[in-house]
Amino acid sequence: MIKITTWNINSVRVREAHVSAFLEREAPDFLLLQEIKCEAHQFPGMDFKALGYDAVVVGQKSYNGVALLHKAPVELVHKRLPGMTGDDAQARYVEVRANGMNIGGLYLPNGNSGGEAGYEYKLHWMHALRDRALALFEDDADFILAGDYNVCPTDADFAPRALPANDALIRPETRAAFHALVHTGLTDALRALHPREALYTFWDYQAGAWDRNSGLRIDHALLSPRLAERLVSVTVHRDERAKTQPSDHVPVSVVLTA
Repeated sequence: MIKITTWNINSVRVREAHVSAFLEREAPDFLLLQEIKCEAHQFPGMDFKALGYDAVVVGQKSYNGVALLHKAPVELVHKRLPGMTGDDAQARYVEVRANGMNIGGLYLPNGNSGGEAGYEYKLHWMHALRDRALALFEDDADFILAGDYNVCPTDADFAPRALPANDALIRPETRAAFHALVHTGLTDALRALHPREALYTFWDYQAGAWDRNSGLRIDHALLSPRLAERLVSVTVHRDERAKTQPSDHVPVSVVLTA
């Protein structure tokens, strides 16, 4: 079995102990982290190495940032989403090749800040991600694209009244771009196995969202066809949100046959 976990950790240095405990308990083969909020040299890689994990880190001072922790050797493919211009300083994508598949970890822009320019950046990023999926299909690759998508694909993916109708996570253009990505031939791993359950992956720190279970499902794992055939289970590690000083997101683990 191969376990791939995605987790928006909302500052890895603040929540390093939570990550270490998760690695020891769940032992994923790959852990994709988003919003590490540090530069590469500040990432606590040596502590994770002591647990048997090496790291590929794409960092940025104070904001964004992604990392991929791995047990077995990996081949680095990309540290920036192809199609994004060279002057794009936002650290949001890492892709490696391992175990006969490409593994892309991503932190898709929220789109609610920066006005219409900020929202256009979100859509541009989503279109570039679709182009990357199409390129991987052209190469006949097996691949997974997992991370914080900042998209609720349907109304079933957020609690009633958790979002206003004009929120960038549910605007029609956002959902259309997400569905265009999926329609390249990808499978939403969680919905493949849990088509109707209200399984949220994010609860805001404000307004008692956790206590009221006013959550969102915005952390997704999309699988190419041959990987979808190998899908065994998807687990939303909900208990992480109840811990002291938690991230506002919880890990999502996908298990595939080897």
